[in-house]
Amino acid sequence: IVAFPFEDIYIDRRHILHTLTKKEEKIVFYVALLTASLGIGGIRAIVCPLSAYNLQDCGSKELLSFFNWFYWLINLNSAVVFVIISYIQQSVARNLGFLIPFVSMVMAMITIHMVRGEMIYKPKTDSSLLTTFGMIGSALKTCCMRYRYFNGGLANWLDHAKENFGGQYSETQVESTKSLARLFPLFAFQILYRTCITQIPSGYYLQTMNSNLHFSGFVLPVAAMNVISIVPLLILVPILECINSYLFSSKDAGRSPTIYIVVGQFSAALSVVVAGFSEIHRKHFPQVEQTLSEEVLLVSSMPCFHLAPQYILLGVAEALVTPSCSLLSFRLVPERVRGISMHFLTLFNGAGCFMGAFFVQTAHAGSQGSWFPHLLHEGKLERFFFFLASLMMVNTLGFWTIAHRYDNLNLEFTNEFRGSLPEEKLLKPGKATKHYDSILENSPILSPME
Repeated sequence: IVAFPFEDIYIDRRHILHTLTKKEEKIVFYVALLTASLGIGGIRAIVCPLSAYNLQDCGSKELLSFFNWFYWLINLNSAVVFVIISYIQQSVARNLGFLIPFVSMVMAMITIHMVRGEMIYKPKTDSSLLTTFGMIGSALKTCCMRYRYFNGGLANWLDHAKENFGGQYSETQVESTKSLARLFPLFAFQILYRTCITQIPSGYYLQTMNSNLHFSGFVLPVAAMNVISIVPLLILVPILECINSYLFSSKDAGRSPTIYIVVGQFSAALSVVVAGFSEIHRKHFPQVEQTLSEEVLLVSSMPCFHLAPQYILLGVAEALVTPSCSLLSFRLVPERVRGISMHFLTLFNGAGCFMGAFFVQTAHAGSQGSWFPHLLHEGKLERFFFFLASLMMVNTLGFWTIAHRYDNLNLEFTNEFRGSLPEEKLLKPGKATKHYDSILENSPILSPME
């Protein structure tokens, strides 16, 4: 709805529904961006964990299959948006291009309201995000206050939050948070990867906009190039599912997801390298005039399809990295903090988008407009791509060195973090025989409850 003020809407030539100034249009535009970002963040943080909660008892193979098909459906939807709606918005009617998503969202809200009874998941009251932050703050406070006395005495600094060591949180809560903290390096290495993905709406978008978009007599929408990055994901997911089904048994977890993440991040780095060479190649073509949204621009005569390899490589990266990261975020933590883990993954992905915007602004200001120019044919955008690719290669090597920490997907967690408490470890058969062989030599195996 907020898009309508950007053009005067006529009932007829004598009646204009509004006449907003440019300043008022900007205010409306930024309010729209803010509300859209809040909505998107809420959807991403809630919908995927809510769907996966039904798979609490499934193995790693079933979870990976779920996340693969979950993101496959999302990208199938995106392909329709980038082809149909973007074409309507650019070539038919700009306001109609905004009206279609609005009607779609209204229908979605009505549908969710109708089935809300089946979508309610109530997490434990002691596993909220505030509890997690409170636990971290309590551990830091106690650690600082008792540094002289506990220096080297505890294996993990979060242990200071336990009741046994002067904190106010149970051992189950602290152990759950410790398992979540183990994933922070994984999340951190996704920031630079997500920065590469944001080149599609920034650097790659500029390259496409300054290339020849004419194809068989009509002008392709710039956003249609995004479909090229979606196609590899739509193709790879069924192929990966077939490979996992035929090569691995139902009890086998298959390949470690960390391998997919390393290969995917390398593919993202390679994509940015190819983008740099494509920019050099694009400048060798003569310039022609091209009309976009009623504005005449001087662009390269190079067909936009020459940019397809860099989009394809990013699509391959997304097909490998995103489902695997979701699997690790969900599988390697106990049930009580799985929703929080998925929220942190979304948060770090958002941080990667901010990092991408920061890189663009820094490159533009630091190079005085050369590395990220206003007029693409007069600048050196390829240098920015090569710089980002070098950072991404270092990021990939860094993650590869710690990937072994996340290889074990057979960790079993229960509601009460079975096997994490010292008293429960002593009750395991091997431990019990080792420490109390004289007493429990002929005793039956005790359950954790006993």
